[in-house]
Amino acid sequence: MRVGVLTGGGDCPGLNAVIRAVVRKGVQEYGYDFIGFRDGWRGPLENDTVPLDIRAVRGILPRGGTILGSSRTNPLKSEDGIRRVKETLVKQEVDALIAIGGEDTLGVAARLSGDYGIRCVGVPKTIDNDLSATDYTFGFDTAVNIATEAIDRLHTTAESHMRVLVVEVMGRHAGWIALHSGLAGGANVILLPEQRFDVDQVCAWVESRFKIRYAPIVVIAEGAMPRDGDAVLKDDTLDSFGHVRLSGVGEWLAKEIEKRTGKEARTTVLGHVQRGGTPSAFDRWLATRFGLHAIDAVRDEDFGKMVALRGTDIIRVPLAEATARLKTVDPSLYAEAEVFFG
Repeated sequence: MRVGVLTGGGDCPGLNAVIRAVVRKGVQEYGYDFIGFRDGWRGPLENDTVPLDIRAVRGILPRGGTILGSSRTNPLKSEDGIRRVKETLVKQEVDALIAIGGEDTLGVAARLSGDYGIRCVGVPKTIDNDLSATDYTFGFDTAVNIATEAIDRLHTTAESHMRVLVVEVMGRHAGWIALHSGLAGGANVILLPEQRFDVDQVCAWVESRFKIRYAPIVVIAEGAMPRDGDAVLKDDTLDSFGHVRLSGVGEWLAKEIEKRTGKEARTTVLGHVQRGGTPSAFDRWLATRFGLHAIDAVRDEDFGKMVALRGTDIIRVPLAEATARLKTVDPSLYAEAEVFFG
């Protein structure tokens, strides 16, 4: 058995832990050979490979990013993409493919498996924690810890200058990072993509904070939108999966707060800092378990499935089901956080 491995979409802490677990168990217990595809789906699309053995994965557990590289390449949108992927797999004598990624990467794996007979197993990865079939994705815990630490640090500078600090975190369609880090970091306002916000209400919360001589922290997800407006975009170009580049809602909100309250406001955009660095202990644990169970699915020839966390168990779910809808923040969870607003 020869198994291909790729990591697609945005990088995140824990990817290397999955690769390591897949290769270690696959080689040591099942005698499989492995080959890595570079830069997500671009690798099988362009036959760009790298040898993958136990030596290659030695020492990578604590490293962020991915030794295989990543990209947002979509073979379904590339000219003759399906044929080229199939030709690469035949040429490289690949019997099964483990795709590690989020909704887009696994969406491609679902199509290739369901419609074109390519033997795929998926591993869920995204800092946004927005895949509905799994309780958690690895990368999320690390991103929340990074954002929380940043909020902790910003409290002191906000209070020193008595100004509003707006912290923009990642979250295109789901506000899990904003909710968890905002609640853990003691933010005074948390704004999510799931619920449009009223700028006047935000300003009222800000002013109530100043009345008790504390400087407010506002945490906002990049995909959050005002009640009377649209998403704030970095530009209007689309990637191969049809996504626009979000950025700037934090700066926009800070200007609105200054204009309406007369209080000085500054913005901190955490951006890719949330993706980088060494994975947390939880993310290493979860990514390692996902890798171990993914190679077991290959051994069992249980293709077209994604490994997922349910409680403390790792289960398998159909790839099509796993990518059918996003997991967004329930209004009841947001209501819990509203107790601390203002």
